[in-house]
Amino acid sequence: MERGLELHGIGVRFGGLTALDDVSLRVPPDRVVGVIGPNGAGKTTLFNVICGFVSPQTGSLTLDGRPLRPRPHRLSRLGIARTLQGTGLFAGLSVLENVMTGASHTARAGFASALFGLPRSDRDERRLRQHALDVLDDLGIAGHADAAPGTLPFAVRQRVALARALAARPRLLLLDEPAGGLGADDIAELAELVRQLPRRDADPCAVLLVEHHMDLVMAVCDELVVLDFGRVIAAGTPDEIRDDAAVTDAYLGALVEESAP
Repeated sequence: MERGLELHGIGVRFGGLTALDDVSLRVPPDRVVGVIGPNGAGKTTLFNVICGFVSPQTGSLTLDGRPLRPRPHRLSRLGIARTLQGTGLFAGLSVLENVMTGASHTARAGFASALFGLPRSDRDERRLRQHALDVLDDLGIAGHADAAPGTLPFAVRQRVALARALAARPRLLLLDEPAGGLGADDIAELAELVRQLPRRDADPCAVLLVEHHMDLVMAVCDELVVLDFGRVIAAGTPDEIRDDAAVTDAYLGALVEESAP
């Protein structure tokens, strides 16, 4: 049975600083789960634990009920992909080539085939290229396939970064502040795209979203987890979180003000 990703009592300390304190949450296979909180609440540390960049001192992770010990270089094979704040695109590669790198772990040809240009390597490249083009087309940016990322508007570069992550066919997508630097119209388009990811006919994926733009969070998330000083202070549906007096008193109003243009 697919249970998705679960974190159980995660604790992380850096010296005398507690970054996460007994944090538990679940990302089911068919949901968009948001993590919100002020700067310093522990959101980035949470992502780094899931990606294997930070090892928790306490607690555990499971994937479909089985122990998960993530390592950054093995994330794709686990079915986990992550976008970065900004875009993190390779300036020396075209848009298409950037997206192809997201699916490189699925290549069937080995190192020797690629080194000597053997037919199997050529078939792999054609397959990856077509898959990358299909993903770009799904996101409405296939017309930019041959462009250099640096020549494109920021909103398009954000979509390219998302396409690169989706090219890996992840079961879980970690979105790290994807609305940063976007205008209202672009955020609305992003919301529609993210909302559909778990419900796609082909390659559906759950989403764990960290974001400051509350309009986006409230529009796309099925569930929300609220962090403050590394602790979960509330969890529930967007409506439940919106009406939670403790969350409102702590900082939700301030977050809305920060997200306003």
